[in-house]
Amino acid sequence: MNSFQFNKIFAAVLVAGITAMLSGFISGKLVHAENLEQDAVPIVVAEAATSGAGEAKAAGPEAITGLLATADVTKGEKLSKACAACHSFDKGGPDKVGPNLWGVVGGPKAHKADFAYSSGMAKKGGNWDYASLNEFLWKPKNYVKGTKMSYAGLKKTQDRADIIAWLRTLSDSPVALPSAAEVEAAAPVEEEAPTETLAE
Repeated sequence: MNSFQFNKIFAAVLVAGITAMLSGFISGKLVHAENLEQDAVPIVVAEAATSGAGEAKAAGPEAITGLLATADVTKGEKLSKACAACHSFDKGGPDKVGPNLWGVVGGPKAHKADFAYSSGMAKKGGNWDYASLNEFLWKPKNYVKGTKMSYAGLKKTQDRADIIAWLRTLSDSPVALPSAAEVEAAAPVEEEAPTETLAE
């Protein structure tokens, strides 16, 4: 390679470098990038639940006490069709995979003497009040360990209120609906927002 060819290559590289630098400088003068006060597309980051909120969520279902007085009994009857494969509902009806549910609201938890309940249910004790039915229908396997009931549960609070309100009607003398005092006692307590004080 003679000096003439070397000079040509060197000049070409030099011109390319200068052209790149000049184009960057000129484009910087022509286009002014402005920092936005906020993102054009907001990025939502889900906050991790605090341990207290997680514990409250795991503790049990949302109360239905305040929903029972206005619950849709007709909708509850429709929802019960998902249970009809394992339960009968009419008075004196037969037991199936699960027991007949006539008179279940307010009755003993293992209310059928001739039905073979799971040991967990047989030992549970107490009566089926609104709160215990709500918890059982939310997650049967959580409420009664070893229950034979394979149903996963009703996640929607209103659905549980509707079906329990309908089950309440399956009785010669239905259990009374919760009183105003019981509804108030079951209502979640709202925490007051902290008041801000100005420093003097």
